[in-house]
Amino acid sequence: MSLTPHTANTFTNYRKVISVADHDWESADAGKISGLNVEIKSANRMLDQYGRAFHHFCTTSYLGLDHHPDILDGAMATLWETGTLRVANSKNRCKLAILEQFETELSALFGASCLSTLSCSAASAGVLPLLASGVFTENRPPVMVFDRLAHYSMNHLKAACADETVVLTCPHNDMDYLETLCQQHTRIAYIADGAYSMGGVADMESLLYLKDRYGLFLYLDDSHALSAVGTFGAGLVRPTLNALDQDCIIVASLAKSFGASGGLVMLGSERQKTLIQRYGGPSNWSQSLNSAAIGAGRASIKLHRTLEFSALQKKLQTNIQLFDSLIRTEQHNSNMAIRLVHCGEAALANSIAIQLANQGFFTSAVFFPVVAQGKAAIRITLRADMEPTLIQYFCELITELLHVHGQDISC
Repeated sequence: MSLTPHTANTFTNYRKVISVADHDWESADAGKISGLNVEIKSANRMLDQYGRAFHHFCTTSYLGLDHHPDILDGAMATLWETGTLRVANSKNRCKLAILEQFETELSALFGASCLSTLSCSAASAGVLPLLASGVFTENRPPVMVFDRLAHYSMNHLKAACADETVVLTCPHNDMDYLETLCQQHTRIAYIADGAYSMGGVADMESLLYLKDRYGLFLYLDDSHALSAVGTFGAGLVRPTLNALDQDCIIVASLAKSFGASGGLVMLGSERQKTLIQRYGGPSNWSQSLNSAAIGAGRASIKLHRTLEFSALQKKLQTNIQLFDSLIRTEQHNSNMAIRLVHCGEAALANSIAIQLANQGFFTSAVFFPVVAQGKAAIRITLRADMEPTLIQYFCELITELLHVHGQDISC
């Protein structure tokens, strides 16, 4: 039997990626800045297997809710009240009643038809191929245009989407390029982040213009903005839309600022939700959120409506502004909590991260393929529960370490 010829490595090339990046990962492992097993000692404090105590400066719990007593109580109380961890089957057949209640409460909080998933990645894995097939666009497959910097949880699905339709890659935030594609094709679906994991945000004003003028379909991952910003934690994307219609899908993580577990899909219609529940594969396979995760999520929803929650959002912004007053990055003055201190080469990023870890600060050295070659950096994330003196000390330390290598990052 002859094999059908095809073009290999159109969307991925793991062998090449590994050949370029594995040395840097080996260095990170050897330097004890990856592969760590930690114990949580207190809010934002960890102890690793080597006996080193850290302040966590690469967390995604931007509001510090991962330690909030109401969320912990919600998880434990719901587990005991439910009497089981989970119902072991696909949730389109049978699910815990409290999961339906949770999704109803999420829908009320965010003003959309909401579906929960095991993770944001599972959401994209289930929804993007359906979008590519055309079932959300009058059975006419849209040309799928991925932003070049779209998160890997979406980018790795290009091959699956290409089995349904044409898949293209757009230069990052290039709205002129995107408008040209809208003029050339009947229907375009744009896949991108609301707030990017390596800093920066989507050009929402331009995207809404293209949506209104050309019918551009938007698929946006707002994981890093959900809860951290917006009234009642609506994030970056949802507040820009008066109502979520059938031409926009928002996915987000419930395990970052939201402080619980799992993923979220915001939809414009119940029909879309039904199709995903029936045909969304990874978003619906034999597990759903367990009772502890549901309890934590419901407790978080209650917190989102309190003065305490809005105070945490304000404290986060205060800490971001303090950091920006001490260190200049490309993300300067952004209200997102992510900052990248550029180092250039991966070896330097690993070296700085190792020195920071040995002095009590855990950060991420990011290098290819997470960022482009030659663009390695120290990724820093801020939290609402960080004290100003801690941020000031950290900024002084990393400034001093980089000054030794001839780099000035102070304001």
